[in-house]
Amino acid sequence: MSEYHETSMGSKTSPVRNEALYEEIGRELSSLFDGEHDWIANLANAAAVLYERLGYSWVGFYRVESGALVLGPFQGSTACVRMARGKGVCGTAYDTDTVQVVPDVHAFPGHIACDARSNSEVVVPLHAGGGVWGVLDVDSHLPNDFSPTDVAGLKSLAKLIEGVLPG
Repeated sequence: MSEYHETSMGSKTSPVRNEALYEEIGRELSSLFDGEHDWIANLANAAAVLYERLGYSWVGFYRVESGALVLGPFQGSTACVRMARGKGVCGTAYDTDTVQVVPDVHAFPGHIACDARSNSEVVVPLHAGGGVWGVLDVDSHLPNDFSPTDVAGLKSLAKLIEGVLPG
């Protein structure tokens, strides 16, 4: 079970995110994916698990469709539906096929503010069928909320998720 930080009032805030938590989440996702071949169901469950277990403000997927990113399964507040290749953090991750770690989204040129409360973001490209299939997008209301452990953990989980994507 995950450990959580507590405020002075005893309420839950974000979980203690460490390698063990990411490994635990990987096992949970593997179990959920086992025997299920519907990629939408698998991504919906992945978004729910990551959102619940990691305590970020938004977790979801965008898939490549006709050269743009289109919203897929997610957890959190409403989201932008389409993003152009090369535009914003997600579009940049897609266009460059590189992980984008943004400690302050307000300083990112061309940031697309789907939720004005977001302050930091990580976007990991997902691969299937020989190219970028889409992206895993994770937002936080806190500035600089992604440690190197978080980035490595999200990249590892993205590799697991790639195994359930259509080719």
